[in-house]
Parts: sequence; C-alpha cells; structure tokens
Amino acid sequence: MTTYDDRASHGGAPSRAYAGAGDELTAVIERVRGSVEDVIEGKPEVVRLSLTVLLAEGHLLIEDVPGVGKTMLAKALARSIDCSVRRIQFTPDLLPSDITGVSIWDQQRRDFEFKPGAIFAQVVIGDEINRASPKTQSALLESMEERQVTIDGQTYELPSPFMVVATQNPVEMEGTYPLPEAQRDRFMARVSIGYPSPEAELQMLDVHGGVNPLDDLQPVAHADEILKLVEAVRGVHVADPVRRYAVDLVAATRTHPDLRLGASPRATLHLLRAAKASAALGGREYALPDDVQALAVAVLAHRLLPTAQAQLGRRTAEQVVQEILQRVPVPAASQQAGLGAGRGTPEYGRQTPRRL
Repeated sequence: MTTYDDRASHGGAPSRAYAGAGDELTAVIERVRGSVEDVIEGKPEVVRLSLTVLLAEGHLLIEDVPGVGKTMLAKALARSIDCSVRRIQFTPDLLPSDITGVSIWDQQRRDFEFKPGAIFAQVVIGDEINRASPKTQSALLESMEERQVTIDGQTYELPSPFMVVATQNPVEMEGTYPLPEAQRDRFMARVSIGYPSPEAELQMLDVHGGVNPLDDLQPVAHADEILKLVEAVRGVHVADPVRRYAVDLVAATRTHPDLRLGASPRATLHLLRAAKASAALGGREYALPDDVQALAVAVLAHRLLPTAQAQLGRRTAEQVVQEILQRVPVPAASQQAGLGAGRGTPEYGRQTPRRL
C-alpha cells in the first residue's frame, strides 16, 4: 500500500460538504455496517463493498453458487435502511411489464392509468437475475442508468436514493441466461460472498439455527440520512494524478492481448465514484491510489470479455486485472519541505508498480 496518508496529500482543501458530514457519515455507516454484519457472518469485506456501492450511487451484482447468502445480504442491506424495498424473483416467464409497470384502461375515467411495477422502490432486490430472458433483463437498463422509466411515451422518475442489488448464479448453472454486456456494465461492482470459514459457519449455526436474523432486523438509518451521505461523498476530493491512474488502469484493459472487450468510460466513472466512497468510509476527505487499487477487480472484472485463447488457458478477467495492477505505474506523493507554514506541499510523481 502507499505510505503517504497526510491530510495535505489530497491536493486541495477539504470540501465543505464532506467536512460538515464526516462525523455523521461515520456514525450512520457504522450502524448500517453493524446491522448487516449481524446477519452476514465473517464477511466484513463483502459488507464494506456493499456500503461503498450504496454511497457511490451504484448498483451491486452478487454472484456466487446457491446457498451462500446472496439474497440474505441483499435483504439485510435493504432492511437496515428505512426506505421502500421491493423484491423481484426473476424467472423465465417474467415479463418486462412486471418490472417497469403497465398502463391499464380505466373504464370509469375513460383513460389509461399507469400501474407502477416493482422497479418503483428505493432499494430493488433482483433475485437470480440471470434466470430471466434477455428481453426481461433489458427492462432494467433505463432505470439503472437514468433513474427513470419510460412507458408508452411517458417518463416516470424513480425515487431517490435508488439502488439495484441483484443476485445471480454462475453461468454454468442450469437454467441461466448470461447477462449481456450492456447489463453488466450498469452494475458498479460485482462481489462473490464465498463459503464461510469453519468458525463463521459454526457461529451461523448457533445464531441462525433457531430463528431467522432478518426477522429481528430493524432500520438503523433513514433514507434522508443516506442522501446526505451520498452528497458528502460527492465532495470527496480526487487529485489529478489519482484520476489519471484510474484512466490508465481502464485504458490498459482495452489493449490487453487476453481481452476482446475492455472496460468502458462508464467503468472509469464508476471506479472513481467508488474510490471516493471508499475514502469516505476510511474517514478521509480525499481519495488515494490505494482506494482505486482495492476496488479495481470488483469494479472492472465483470465488464471484461477474455479472448477464446485466454479462456482455453483458463485465464480469468480477475487475473487480467491483477496483472494490469502490477504493470501500471502508481502515483506517489512526496513532501517538499520549506513551502507553507512549515508544512510541505505534496508533489505527485510516478513510481513503479508494487505487489498487492
């Protein structure tokens, strides 16, 4: 990890939005984090990534084998916030209108009346999203990108905050449809929960064996508080060299010989937003290259398509991103003494990549 962590090294004055909400952000997020971790045992890094995506105004894709708690994580995150929640069980016979809504003829009014679909909620849980047809999956595209739904030429705004938390089984499972590239690109990050450690699984048996922990889960934060925190995260400062580092990482995916599809400009934007949210979760009003590094695999890997040769060689997109992290130079901040009232002004340079 980078060794500089001085407050001056963010390259500018702290934003008023963040400075006024730093303590509040910490208190609210710790409450939400503790609430989710009461349900998801032994996976603090997964919970942290979920909160990062929430504060970065993104959408989360949870991919793993059945039975490891994908839906449990999505429900725990949704119930920890006092906001509207809707769950959609994706099946092969699900229609796009079941998600977005439909206009129905009202005989008394002699006019069409719009009946909102399940997408009209602040937190939408899409369970096993890749069991629906590509036509139904595409019903989420507009809402995830533009926070709106267009039906019969009429546009309806979605509530704020708005977050889609989708779960999917690996494509090797029976009855699944691979998510198209445009759909995957809408998700800010993908996370895999993985199997718990023996100790965490034993604790899960003690806690979950008799009762469902979701039954006792109460909201610990209001939607208005989350909106304030989102606004504060927007004010986190990102120095130009850190921005350049994010751009260089994404650009490297577009020329890598093992990839036939690299990351999009939307991926760069998502990586930057996630880095700002990660910095806020770390109690900083400025982002570091470490924030970008820590999130690169989760934000970029699910958007990449390996070549046929790479697939035959069992090369995964995650391995390619790790290789790119080793190759792309990392910006470094050095302090020059004698400038300002005894305090150095940071000067970013380039340093060789380091092992993670």
